[in-house]
Amino acid sequence: MKLSNTPVDSIMMFDRQIFIKRDDLLHPEFSGNKARKFAYFLAHDFPGAKKLIGYGSPQANSLYSMSALAKLKGWTLDFYVDHIAAQVKSQTEGNYVEACVNGANVIDLSERHDREGRSCEEYIKEKALLNEPEALFVPEGGRCEYAEFGVAQLAREIVDWAAQAKLEQLKVFLPSGTGTTALFLNKYFIESGSNIRVLTCACVGGDEYLNLQFTQLSQFKAFYPEIVSLPKKYHFGKLYRECYEMWQRIDEQGIRFELLYDPVGWIALEAYLKSVSEQTSIIYIHQGGLLGNASMLPRYKRKFG
Repeated sequence: MKLSNTPVDSIMMFDRQIFIKRDDLLHPEFSGNKARKFAYFLAHDFPGAKKLIGYGSPQANSLYSMSALAKLKGWTLDFYVDHIAAQVKSQTEGNYVEACVNGANVIDLSERHDREGRSCEEYIKEKALLNEPEALFVPEGGRCEYAEFGVAQLAREIVDWAAQAKLEQLKVFLPSGTGTTALFLNKYFIESGSNIRVLTCACVGGDEYLNLQFTQLSQFKAFYPEIVSLPKKYHFGKLYRECYEMWQRIDEQGIRFELLYDPVGWIALEAYLKSVSEQTSIIYIHQGGLLGNASMLPRYKRKFG
């Protein structure tokens, strides 16, 4: 099974046209950034594999994406988390709920007596995998070499589209957590001889943290994307009025984005465009994740109306 090429739309933001790569439309059940990262597992056969094992937040996009992948491949999924809050268990929609509908087995390590202070990753490697010889382990958020397969396909689609649109200067923008997608995109453009380059911003931690994530994926600094510094420090998952207002501005343009990464990404992009004089075309990667709005949007409405 292969993922389809996604369309490119455009909106008017910051008094200019911004192209949008619609990876939110990648697949009815398996879309966005995580689908690109997990595309290798969808496209290849794994004889003997019966289970996926992953870890992260019980509200993470990766939980739902891995549950969709497991469903499509006929596998089971064990997803380890540090803790599941009561309000998450009581939700009626969102990543956790939909992942459970897909059959995900979400394992709360705070209830395991044999955890003995281990992190989720340590517990999986030292305990779970010993008893699961037929399981495939995927690091948190898909930060691994397998992600390059699907991200390279995304890069090829962008190169082909830019050629058809006759855009001589193009920069790709996307907000980053681990920076996996941004780095592998930029690596492809450089290795293929394209003049397209990647801009990103740090949504989890700061610029230094994001640079550290790059070093864990590649030792070649030439592949690292340009990090656009944010006007201020944004703590991951915290609610900010300007983020909510930015999300509303984009929403008025007719394309809905998620509320965790994208508002910070658009704030960073606006700051970047104010700081440069060239009229380079920008394509923003819509990375999906809209299920997370089921929990984020009510929080914003309660706080800011």
